[in-house]
Amino acid sequence: MKIRNLATRKVAITPIQLAIFTLITSVGTAQAQTQTPASAPATSTASQTKTDKESSTISEVIVTGTKRATSLQKTPVAITAINAAALEDAHVQNVQDVVNLVPGFQATGQGDHGVITMTMRGIGNDSAKTEYADPEVAIFIDGIYAPRPEGATSLLFDLEGIEVLRGPQGTLWGRNATVGAVNMQTAKPKIGESSGSVEGGLGSYKRFGSRGAFNIPVSSELALRFAFAHEKHDGYVDYQAPSMLSLDSQKAAFATYLKNGGTVVPFQPINYALFVQDGPKYSAQDQTAARISMLWKPNAATKIDLSYEKFIDRGTPSMNLLQTPRAGQNHWSALIDTAPYTERDSDAIRGRIEYAINKDMQLTYIGGYSKFSGSSRFDQDGGANAPTSFTSGGSMQANNTVSSNYKNFSHEVELQSMGTRDIDWQLGLYYGSETNDIRFDIPILNGTYQGTVGWQGSFIQPKETVETAAAFGQATWNASNDTHITGGLRYTQDKRTNVDGRGYGFSGKPELSQAAITPNVNPAFANSNFAPYSFNDGSYSGNKVTGLLRISHDLDKDNMVYGSISTGYKSGGLQDGGKTYGPETLTNFELGSKSTLLGGAVRWNNALYYGKFKDFQFSAPVTAPDGTRGLQTSNADGATVYGFESELAAKLSKDDKLQVTIAIAKATLGNLVGGSNDYALPACKIPGISNCLDVSGNTMPHTPKFSAQVLYQHTFHLNEGTLTPRISLHYETETWLSVFNYGEGDKQEAYARADLGLRYQSTGKSSWYADFFVRNVGDNKVKTSAMNANGPWQAQYLPPRTFGVNVGIDF
Repeated sequence: MKIRNLATRKVAITPIQLAIFTLITSVGTAQAQTQTPASAPATSTASQTKTDKESSTISEVIVTGTKRATSLQKTPVAITAINAAALEDAHVQNVQDVVNLVPGFQATGQGDHGVITMTMRGIGNDSAKTEYADPEVAIFIDGIYAPRPEGATSLLFDLEGIEVLRGPQGTLWGRNATVGAVNMQTAKPKIGESSGSVEGGLGSYKRFGSRGAFNIPVSSELALRFAFAHEKHDGYVDYQAPSMLSLDSQKAAFATYLKNGGTVVPFQPINYALFVQDGPKYSAQDQTAARISMLWKPNAATKIDLSYEKFIDRGTPSMNLLQTPRAGQNHWSALIDTAPYTERDSDAIRGRIEYAINKDMQLTYIGGYSKFSGSSRFDQDGGANAPTSFTSGGSMQANNTVSSNYKNFSHEVELQSMGTRDIDWQLGLYYGSETNDIRFDIPILNGTYQGTVGWQGSFIQPKETVETAAAFGQATWNASNDTHITGGLRYTQDKRTNVDGRGYGFSGKPELSQAAITPNVNPAFANSNFAPYSFNDGSYSGNKVTGLLRISHDLDKDNMVYGSISTGYKSGGLQDGGKTYGPETLTNFELGSKSTLLGGAVRWNNALYYGKFKDFQFSAPVTAPDGTRGLQTSNADGATVYGFESELAAKLSKDDKLQVTIAIAKATLGNLVGGSNDYALPACKIPGISNCLDVSGNTMPHTPKFSAQVLYQHTFHLNEGTLTPRISLHYETETWLSVFNYGEGDKQEAYARADLGLRYQSTGKSSWYADFFVRNVGDNKVKTSAMNANGPWQAQYLPPRTFGVNVGIDF
């Protein structure tokens, strides 16, 4: 009766109330559902099976998010499993492409460091691209933590699938994951099978891509797999030609500069050759990766996986573009005085050894080593203002990573029960360490490269270390065939050190060089015209106990509900000046349901969550009252997040597939006064910051109140193959781009985006395919970050409309 009244009366229902109603409705539907599920064979996320393609039901998906091979629909965790076929259909190349397939997940590109930062359920850290900050969303590759996401994460290739787990995961995974984890599973060798695939592609912006994989059986116990990928396209950002000012105009502007207290120097005409007009453009891709894997089963009790991966990046960073282009200029262009440059290399060794002690117990070692080195050059000012003379009007700022090196070791030992038993359990020990060093230069000159110094500095961290150790365990009591109660605990201990870290600022001595700093300048030398102002030596240590309590109940063989309370934790650490900041913690409450409906034709999963953050870490580059600069991390009093997520997959017929994901979210920051050099903020009296803003109660960035994704495809059967058109539609409401919520320029308006695809797949003896795609059909300009430090609003954007074709063969 109440439901009928809601339908007939004009009642204002909030999105969260609607979410709760939907969740309750799904439970009611689950209780009424008595149809027999399909008898499709269980499959991993590796690929779409032939049975699934020819059936009108959805094949069972096996996931490993709980460190056991379990059915997705029997796993009481908010988890999205994306198989290799879905990744290929969506033309996924990096984590930023995955977000549309996962509710409550956002990823944004950040220019100068060229990495992708992630937000899940409203929580993320845009400064997790630096050596100082760890991400709230942990990335694992084959279960091994990746602190610097490169390689397989930057150029997704030869994957079995991706599992995205939402909520704290510390009682199961080696490295703590505050709000979620992304586990990428690389394709493994297959013993006794000789197979392979090769693909090549062309597209807009002179795109060229190739990839392949080859499985080589060596013996009845050993197999190898070799995979490679290469993707390259020109940059999206054109070079603007500078407006040539008359000499009289330049002299008049210079006179005004001197009158206003500018540094007295001889006049020079603007050297317009300093503005870049050709060469590699910003937002270009040039990435190559290769992996060789080995699977060895020396006996029935032992399995050994080992892989080595190499990644090379010679692309260019993304660019800060004017939100309102100059008159006569197109959106994808900028007045650039710093040519883009990127050189990044990473090597990774990953291994897994499984040993069955007996039929009831298994011992597993998971270990890895990765090494990353890189350098880059980035035009931070983006030509926001054109110079009026050689040292007035505009401001030239380059962000130059002279060198960065990261080494990471990861070791994990797990002991877990096997088979069917009253209590399933798992124990684990983890140790991870990082050794990092970096030199980062920022020259800021007035007007042009010829101009006087506005400010410039060099940040040199010769040795920064991170050590984390943890003991964790989880047990599930199978109280009955239908009811399962899970409890878990984790103890984490962290230590960080910074040895001889220094921040150097420009001294301004007139008898020494007044030019922009270059890599061959050692700022520690007496004649460099630099002096140290920030002494970053220090150490931090901390520990924390976190846990999980969850109960799940199978209403029948096709429907399950669950509820959980879990806590997440991220270590505190060090910042410029050797100062420390505190850890952050999350308490997450969650209710969920998972249902298989209409005899296996529909899979519908829902989750309702509420999270309470304590001491949320906010990081940003800031300027001190004395003019010096550095990266500062502050602990907000907290943050509150809550929302609803729903995923529906349906086989409307054996030839029609539909997938719908919905996310409703609200994320509110606690008490915090923050600053950032990327924003023109008002002056403030907070110690150590010259400009700041009270952001208490603001909405967290990259958190739309509502977002939805719809994917549909239909297969037409031809004489010699199949033709499958597909469409992907994404919609989300407006989102803020920073915690400052600083007006329209700091906001991405609500938008809808469409991607199209058309795939021909042969059915003869030679299995080949041609896949055509158009991404961002409407050529939407979707902002991922914003700034107004240079006056006019600038932003970075998702790529413009692109199109292409991939042709491949499986053998």
